[in-house]
Amino acid sequence: MDRIPVTAIVLTRNEAENLPACLDSLARFAEVVVVDSDSTDGTAAVARDHGARVVRFVWNRAYPKKKQWSLDELDLLHDWVMFVDADERVTPALADELAALFAAGPMSLAYFVRARPVVMGRVLRFGAGFRKIALLNRRRCRYPVCDDLGVATMWEVEGHYQPTVDGQIGSLRQPMLHDDRKPLYQWFERHNRYSDWEVWLDGQERRLPVYRAETRARRLAKRVFARLPCRPLLVFLAVYIARLGVLDGGPGLHYALSRAFYYWQVDYKRRWTDAERKAGRDPDLAYSSSDSSSVASPASALISSNARRRTFSSGMR
Repeated sequence: MDRIPVTAIVLTRNEAENLPACLDSLARFAEVVVVDSDSTDGTAAVARDHGARVVRFVWNRAYPKKKQWSLDELDLLHDWVMFVDADERVTPALADELAALFAAGPMSLAYFVRARPVVMGRVLRFGAGFRKIALLNRRRCRYPVCDDLGVATMWEVEGHYQPTVDGQIGSLRQPMLHDDRKPLYQWFERHNRYSDWEVWLDGQERRLPVYRAETRARRLAKRVFARLPCRPLLVFLAVYIARLGVLDGGPGLHYALSRAFYYWQVDYKRRWTDAERKAGRDPDLAYSSSDSSSVASPASALISSNARRRTFSSGMR
């Protein structure tokens, strides 16, 4: 079997539960590297048992974060890299598309890859899905430096933004699967942190590096969307009705509700932040404090401080 001339990089921290299925799906890649952050659940051993090379990562609480560090510092067999989260699976159809792409020669320097969530054991076909730049030429792409080091609940992996690409960006047709096997409380914990990050970046200067990596049309769409009233309701209607998530049955309903819940978190925290400023208090102290008991943060109202100190999942969803 001809190998796909791409290095697959999996970023991990306590991902022993998700990792076997992920690595099994990467069998056709010429090289698989697991960049692990001192996992305590046997993640590194699982990776080695599946034939992956394991590299230790220790974050110094500065930039570059984990993705860019991997692009800069690792001795890789190939300049073409595909980032795959431990809770993602490369489908056989996507592997075939990648093999055909590199047999013909890539025409772009990076590629968007779509993903379909698996909810309650069912691959969602309609209302769900997202895309990100996961396949890239590491010599021509770079993740921007974002002013988010002050957010205590964010961590060592870059947030929800795309790398800047020095050239054309393409799109792959076949999707990955996003199938997180961890307990649901970790989904809520993770998205609680993400919503903290979204609110922290509300200041225009903080968002500039993230905006530079996007098209003008997408920047405008995000600014308009951020100001829409009743965003949680609109998101639910878009996912469940307009995009036919209703046809995915119960899992489709839960997915639509989870998307709406996330935007409710963001909107509620924004209004809480505005109220703090009007009261003469500095809301940034809430997001920069690692001790939720010492600051009246909206995050502490949504999840227990003990849960926030548990191991985080590597997947940024």
